[in-house]
Amino acid sequence: MASVPAPRAPKRPVTRSHHGHDFVDDYEWLRAKEDPEVVAHLEAENAHTAAETEHLAALRETLFDEIKGRVQETDLGVPVREGSWWYYSRTAEGSQYGIHCRAPISGDDDWTPPQIRADQPADGEEVLLDGNVEAEGHDFFSLGSFDVSPDGGLLAYAVDTEGDERYTLRIRDLATGRDLADEVTETAPGAVFDATGRYVFYPTVDESWRPDTIWRHEVGSTGDDVTVFTESDDRYWIGVGLTRSRQYLVVDIGSKITSETWLLDAADPTGDFRVVWPRREGVEYEVEHAIVAGSDRLLIVHNDGAENFELVDVPADDPLSTTDRRVIVEHRASVRLESVDAFAGHLVVEYRRDALPRFAVVPLGPDGYGAIAEIEFDEPLFAAGAGGNPEFAQPTVRFGYTSFVTPSTVYDLDVRNGERRMLKRQNVLGGYDPADYEQAREWATAADGTRIPVSLVWRRDAAPESGPAPLHLYGYGSYEHSIDPGFSVARLSLLDRGVVFAVAHVRGGGEMGRAWYEDGKTLTKRNTFTDFVDVAGHLIDEGRTTPEMLVAEGGSAGGLLMGAIANIAPERFAGIVAAVPFVDALTSILDPDLPLTVIEWDEWGDPLHDAEVYEYMRGYTPYENVREGVAYPRILAVTSINDTRVLYVEPAKWVARLRDVGAPVLLRTEMAAGHGGVSGRYESWRERAFELAWILDVLGRA
Repeated sequence: MASVPAPRAPKRPVTRSHHGHDFVDDYEWLRAKEDPEVVAHLEAENAHTAAETEHLAALRETLFDEIKGRVQETDLGVPVREGSWWYYSRTAEGSQYGIHCRAPISGDDDWTPPQIRADQPADGEEVLLDGNVEAEGHDFFSLGSFDVSPDGGLLAYAVDTEGDERYTLRIRDLATGRDLADEVTETAPGAVFDATGRYVFYPTVDESWRPDTIWRHEVGSTGDDVTVFTESDDRYWIGVGLTRSRQYLVVDIGSKITSETWLLDAADPTGDFRVVWPRREGVEYEVEHAIVAGSDRLLIVHNDGAENFELVDVPADDPLSTTDRRVIVEHRASVRLESVDAFAGHLVVEYRRDALPRFAVVPLGPDGYGAIAEIEFDEPLFAAGAGGNPEFAQPTVRFGYTSFVTPSTVYDLDVRNGERRMLKRQNVLGGYDPADYEQAREWATAADGTRIPVSLVWRRDAAPESGPAPLHLYGYGSYEHSIDPGFSVARLSLLDRGVVFAVAHVRGGGEMGRAWYEDGKTLTKRNTFTDFVDVAGHLIDEGRTTPEMLVAEGGSAGGLLMGAIANIAPERFAGIVAAVPFVDALTSILDPDLPLTVIEWDEWGDPLHDAEVYEYMRGYTPYENVREGVAYPRILAVTSINDTRVLYVEPAKWVARLRDVGAPVLLRTEMAAGHGGVSGRYESWRERAFELAWILDVLGRA
């Protein structure tokens, strides 16, 4: 491909003034998404990126083939029992999307998933929804809701064909395979049937794309749907669900620091919801319904006076009771309690300790709660948690397990005897042997003395002990979201070329408990960035790698991290990948009319009304801190034009500013995708192959 000059966006300065400070923004005009000049600029950036990476075309194809060649393309998920059916999804070789199916159970005592072949239908199999059929004629396809009515006769599903997270809700008659006349546009994900199957409850959003209203739709009705709940405070989002016991409909309301739950007896779906605990600023809680020793109880995981949360039990008809209230799992400084799931005969409690997710089972008997028993694993790094357990009466706990070296694995745990049965382990083709790889935990020391966990994996025959190695360092560090050790087929293409992969578990994430999160948000946000730089320094000082052999990567809020480290310590990195990066954070958080901005004030602070927050944020936001005379590392920014969470304009402006100061930067914009990138597994593999090829090129391994 012939050389394509780097686009130079015209400067059209506008001045933004807040708290006595003026900022001249040369590239805010790029926000006009429908402007043909903006589209032309993005396409010119794509052409330049394509030309600059043309020499990697063969490597990209090789990497794509490696990823594809390790995946069992015709495959089957583990069936999950719900009602009278086993539900599962199929994938077929050559098809982009999953095929959602079900097969009948053999009887009420049938809790053993059937052995179904991936290449042929099961006995009595029904196809509920084929994503490939639904996606025909569209460049993008995503499911936002998928719920079957309690009698198994109807399917409520919602699709997005643009990538902008605006879903159209439909109802399908599963006996005929045809959609009913019911159709609701502009919904948010998360529609659910009530316990009778007569109604569908679904959320919609306000102008800032905040889920703010729950509606009740009567199946088959052509009349107006009924508003059942609206949240007027712009800091809060709203969602709807049904307890596993199917005794209560649930409306959950939450900001970043405060939550509130309302319940409605499922036998009265047109009745009024009642609050469990009225909201109090700074108090978060989640509610689960349980039947304990014959009594209706609510299990509440909360942080009222318990920073890392505790689990209490209260009567369902009097949740504010102080006399009939028991602590089931007490607060511990070393353990972050995360959730509880209730079943007829047991509870599952999930929590985090030593930067690893764990879970335990609590049996329920005639006298109430039994002893808590943690499920143990023998790898030094892992991620484990319950999932796929919709039935209240099931005697088993379905859980998933993975690590950097162990492919994703699904087990059933028999609560009665403690036996585990492996149902499926991800089949990695091409002769994968976990013994060829090694994983370990290290601890870096931050400038303030805080110990930062670092998780690493490498191929044994390219052991770090043999000297500095090319290293790919990943980070996130926001929203109390944890980056847990998990298997990746695509990552093998790096490891097999001698690249070490590491995760810096920086403050702002949730790996080490609530305090770890609090120490990396609002007016302590810089800790997230300096932690990552200090981890890079640790890996260099320990001889794991060198600055010339180190590439960093992060996405979304992790993209903000990438932009910050590029300004703070560009000399420590050879390359940086910033995916859908939140790099113009101050501009966005100052504008309450942008999607989700007001909700974000609890995470970042409110620079619109607070001068201290404004000064703090403008000291780190990447776009405003691009500097002249800095030897920036090579930077690859990737974004999607229809992203509603981090708008494409942020990386577009950032790249324009970086190019002004001579930084070696590339921008790639998907013109038919959203925040999660392209849809379809083959397109996703190609997108990742593009990024991996660029990383290997920077590391000298192309």
